[in-house]
Amino acid sequence: MQRKILLIKFLFGLGLFLLVAALPSWAQKTVINGRVTDATSGDPLPFVSVYFKGTTVGVNTDFEGYYSISTEKPLDSLHVSYIGYNPRAKKIQKGITQTINFQLMTAAISLQEVVVRPGENPAWPIMRQVIAHKDANDKRNLTAYEYESYNKTEVDIDNISEKFRKKRVMRKILTVLDSLEQIAGEDGKPVLPFFISESISNFYHRNNPSVNREEILKTKVTGVGLDDGSLVAQIVGSSFQEYNFYKNWLTILEKDFVSPIADGWKFYYEYDLKDSSFVGEDWCYRIEVTPKRPQDLAFNGTIWITAKDFALKQVNLAISKSANINYIERITIHQELGRTAAGPWLPIKNRVMIDIAEISDSWAGMLVKFYTSNKKIVVNNPKPPLFYEKPIEVAEDARITDNNYWETNRHDTLTQQEKNVYKMIDTIRNIPVVKTYIEIANIAVNGYKRVGKVDIGPYLYTYAFNNVEGHRFRAGLKTNIDFSRKWILKGYLAYGTRDGRFKYNGSADYILSRKRWATTGIEHFYELEQLALIDNSLATNSLFFAFTRFGDLTRSRPFMQRQTSAYIQTEIRKGLSQKLTFRNRTFDPIDRLYKFAYYENPNDKDSPIHRSFTSSEITWETRYARDEIFLQNENERISLGADKWPIFTFRYTLGLKGVMNSDFEYHKFSATVIQYLKLGLLGRGRYAIDAGYIPSTVPYPFLRAHLGNQTPFFNASSFNLMNYFEFASDKYVTLNYQHTFEGLFLNSIPLIRKLKWRFVGHASVLYGGVSKRNQNIIPDSANGEAIQSFRALSPHKPYAEFGYGVENIFKLLRVDFIHRIAYLNNPDVRKFGVKVSLQFKL
Repeated sequence: MQRKILLIKFLFGLGLFLLVAALPSWAQKTVINGRVTDATSGDPLPFVSVYFKGTTVGVNTDFEGYYSISTEKPLDSLHVSYIGYNPRAKKIQKGITQTINFQLMTAAISLQEVVVRPGENPAWPIMRQVIAHKDANDKRNLTAYEYESYNKTEVDIDNISEKFRKKRVMRKILTVLDSLEQIAGEDGKPVLPFFISESISNFYHRNNPSVNREEILKTKVTGVGLDDGSLVAQIVGSSFQEYNFYKNWLTILEKDFVSPIADGWKFYYEYDLKDSSFVGEDWCYRIEVTPKRPQDLAFNGTIWITAKDFALKQVNLAISKSANINYIERITIHQELGRTAAGPWLPIKNRVMIDIAEISDSWAGMLVKFYTSNKKIVVNNPKPPLFYEKPIEVAEDARITDNNYWETNRHDTLTQQEKNVYKMIDTIRNIPVVKTYIEIANIAVNGYKRVGKVDIGPYLYTYAFNNVEGHRFRAGLKTNIDFSRKWILKGYLAYGTRDGRFKYNGSADYILSRKRWATTGIEHFYELEQLALIDNSLATNSLFFAFTRFGDLTRSRPFMQRQTSAYIQTEIRKGLSQKLTFRNRTFDPIDRLYKFAYYENPNDKDSPIHRSFTSSEITWETRYARDEIFLQNENERISLGADKWPIFTFRYTLGLKGVMNSDFEYHKFSATVIQYLKLGLLGRGRYAIDAGYIPSTVPYPFLRAHLGNQTPFFNASSFNLMNYFEFASDKYVTLNYQHTFEGLFLNSIPLIRKLKWRFVGHASVLYGGVSKRNQNIIPDSANGEAIQSFRALSPHKPYAEFGYGVENIFKLLRVDFIHRIAYLNNPDVRKFGVKVSLQFKL
């Protein structure tokens, strides 16, 4: 018996020994760290599900794409999945600590099938609470907020096809670079970087009124063909990275996308409650959102809603190429928000990636990536209103390339891939053939070739041919910022082989103040002009003006003009500017093509008749644009337009008889109102109201000649079925409205919606008239020759036309069908017309 007990003890001890000895083999922990990135762009992917299949063990990547996961179970693979991407799995080594990185390829996004079940969608009660708490959580509920912002922008060439590789410039680049693959990473596609920037700024916002100010403190810009200039520094800051999903509509690339938490959320989206878990310190609901109609400008992806106050905690959204937007393969937006001390939430980090498609197989695509990090947040401490007068200001010592500064002050360290980007860009931009292509591209875009301190051009006006001048040749130049930061000198010389006349222009402008943008200048020119085309609304359309120099100019009433002018202008306060201009000009018609004359005294038919005149005038202009944003580009200022408020302009002109041989004294009043309308689901509109009154007696070149259009091309600034000089007025009011419906109607037609056509509409109405005195000043004939005159509108009968059409045909063509509905009995009237235009729109 004793021997049995000893045997049992021995066997029990042996078993216990073997059990303890075996513990490390089956209970040893497997720890895996790594990062998940986009295989196309190399960008980190936040909020990706990383898990062991068949278990409840799983984590999500953080905002930088990193994860850490562990298990004690004897598993052999790790899986990752992410909406919009193909899932992946990799083998793991059991029982050790290891690093495994994943690169995910994008998948075609298909909308989920909607299954109707009894009862209410469990996501809907949560969404109703989100809407109910929007005001409390929206940052617009703060009286003010400010923070330090770090911004990083990178632009790469991707989808590098074999045809593109064989292009001459690419062959030169690829022979120099032997590190192309390293930018893509382990499993990704190769990309070719050509721009990267970093900036640190202080951003300030105040409500009531809603105004922003950004002080860009430091910038570092490295790019192929781009200098570290002030213009680039202004556009890489936080001001242009505004993504507030509490708004019903978000503007991205000039398109309005509906937010997943818009007031009409149920009309635009399907919602699927997937999970609930801690995100940081907040317990959150994870809800997947998909648009009800794939062509709508809406988002696919996931939103995380806090259970405590129903606020957005994280956003992972994408716009696929099925949306009605051109040239874009994909847009992704990742956002992480944090609660402020006052309650509303502010974005802490943003990451945006725009994948631009290649135009053809022989070209490549493009990736544009933005990253923003905000720290040192202060809320409800508004600055005085005058503090916000200049929306964007770049510090004089902002340019800094010292790596030590950026290593210390950037919010996040650069990855090895981003460090490689800097090295590759420096290499690429020093390749001779690249420098040549950059120079050609700059000439094509800007119209000028820089040669030291002057720019030669614009080349668009170099040559023309018409029935007045014959072959017309022109050469011009202007000084740039290397010549002076104060003076801008411009000039050109032109010559016509048929008329044998030299035409010329010379001007000098001086910048009095960049802070208020106060300038003054003088100009003198002698040039062939066309009376039918003198219209301020076309002043920025260089391509249109260039082509008006070609062909038969008879219908547009050509004349020679000699003009001397001087001006001074300044911004009185933000949005309010004043301009004072003096102008002296001579009007000399081309007699063989344009028969013009007027009575010296319109009340006396026996008074002398004149065929030309001289005028001197002073014009005072005041302009108010409440939320217009300007950027300074070297010695010029560029308007980015007004976001939501109308732009008002008022002008008064006084004719000075006797000054510099002026023949007339007169008064002219005019006012314009222009506003762009963002109408959400209904698309976008633009209206322009133009009114004027001339209470003086003057020949019709002083009146408002309403702009007609006898070309086959649609022009939004003209009356498209009105003939040249069909009407002129000394009192008038015009209303022009243009509307783009985006995909509102055509997206609902099954076959048409695949074409991504967009419906457009427009209407123009003109009330006007001419006093008897201004009609009587023009004789019927002079020296036996009939004199060209004009028609006046009836005071009680407006001119009107309306049109409709389709744009985005082959992503380039627009066709308009236009109806004229007034003055149909006039000679050569076109009651209906079809006009085309080319446009590049996303």
